[in-house]
Amino acid sequence: MMQDYNFEEYLRKTLSNSISSQNPSEAAKKEARKLSPSYFADLKEKLLIEYENKSLGDVMDCKKVKTSYGDVLKITKAEKIDFDLEDNNFKEQMNCNLKLLPKIGLKTEENLKKKGYTTIESLKNHDKYGDVAAKFIDKFDGMSYCEIIDLLDNNKYSKKCRDNVLKSISLTEPENFKFMDIETKGLSNVPIILIGVAEIKGNEIVASQYFLRDYTEEANIIDAYLSHLDEDSVHVTFNGKTFDVPFIKNRCMYNRIDADLDLAHLDLMYFAKNLWSDELPNCQLQTIERELFGIEREGDVPGQYIPGYYDTYLDEDNIGPVVPIIEHNAQDIISLASFLEKMYRDVN
Repeated sequence: MMQDYNFEEYLRKTLSNSISSQNPSEAAKKEARKLSPSYFADLKEKLLIEYENKSLGDVMDCKKVKTSYGDVLKITKAEKIDFDLEDNNFKEQMNCNLKLLPKIGLKTEENLKKKGYTTIESLKNHDKYGDVAAKFIDKFDGMSYCEIIDLLDNNKYSKKCRDNVLKSISLTEPENFKFMDIETKGLSNVPIILIGVAEIKGNEIVASQYFLRDYTEEANIIDAYLSHLDEDSVHVTFNGKTFDVPFIKNRCMYNRIDADLDLAHLDLMYFAKNLWSDELPNCQLQTIERELFGIEREGDVPGQYIPGYYDTYLDEDNIGPVVPIIEHNAQDIISLASFLEKMYRDVN
């Protein structure tokens, strides 16, 4: 009977978390209100009152910086971080992965290793694979990190290729990671209103955000972001391969900015689905924050409301509606660093 009671109690509590149940809990009602347009209309009005006659400099660490296109507002936030990637000797792991060579699959690799060819280096003495192994070793030593990721991504034989890409991050320096996210006026052919990039600097992660004060400054904020990039940079995003980077490329074309954004890119959304989909209700960024890192956000503004909030900021000359957008963006890019370090530990 006790087991039946516990199950019924569990079922009652579970159903009460649904707004469609007969007796929804207060928590369920609160979450439902947060999904309604009226909630975000009310929130916007509260923000207008709270931040009336204030500037972003009053509430955030801001300064104007110059770019080749003009001035831009830079918002900076720094937090302590323990970003430690223990050495995993990944080059030797790649040397042992014979499947990286053309025409070597699982069965062929197994047979070669039985004959004593345990590394690509040792295959240099093989009658059939010697030349291709020698060329691979010579090429690998001079490969950029971007080329190594492409090699791993495009290897059709390795079932653990996605894990290997995560393991490979030990081959580059942590300061090369550019944890990036953008906020926009819509889904296509509209301005970027905020670009955030976070970087590891010693024992801190430093977020730099470039905010579009008005529509004339889009080229400025893009140019400011590009100043963080060089040939060794690695984009780290959440759905950035599909959205953020192509969007920036499009806006570079619109603003006639010559930029090379074809850098190494780690899109953590795909790795999250591969690693954590069985243990999480979904693999959305904020779900991962809550379930794996205990981060609960308050006052977040979903993407569909951002254009309207930004318009109100311009119309009312009031920073209130854009404050949660900037805070949301900063949390996104800082969280990505924690995600990447945990993913690296999990696959190693």
